[in-house]
Amino acid sequence: MIVFDLDCATCGQRCESWFGSNADYEKQSAGGLLACPACCSPALSKAPMAPSVPRKGSQAPIARLQDEMLKDSRWVGDRFVETARAMHLGEAAAEKVHGQATLGEARDLISEGVPVCPLPLPVVPPTQVN
Repeated sequence: MIVFDLDCATCGQRCESWFGSNADYEKQSAGGLLACPACCSPALSKAPMAPSVPRKGSQAPIARLQDEMLKDSRWVGDRFVETARAMHLGEAAAEKVHGQATLGEARDLISEGVPVCPLPLPVVPPTQVN
């Protein structure tokens, strides 16, 4: 079995799907048998992936640093842009938050002077943690 991250060209969602082999993925994709679980579009393609190679010892230094950065931060998910903007404008109390934003949304926040910083590693939403 092999797992692939799939990106939807229609709604932009990323999902994970298991296949018997790469050939099975190719066959199902070519046959129009794949559909986005969010919008049902067949416009799915494999997302760039890195192999999962376990490290000996503890976490990589960058992962430890990110964990430290997020330990007092609140997950706001897809409300990140509105939350960051509201804090910047004084409409909400300032606090450390993290969530999701598109590249365009992040650029808009930066051009507005909102202090944001991309995280070096993907963050798993709290609802998806084992």
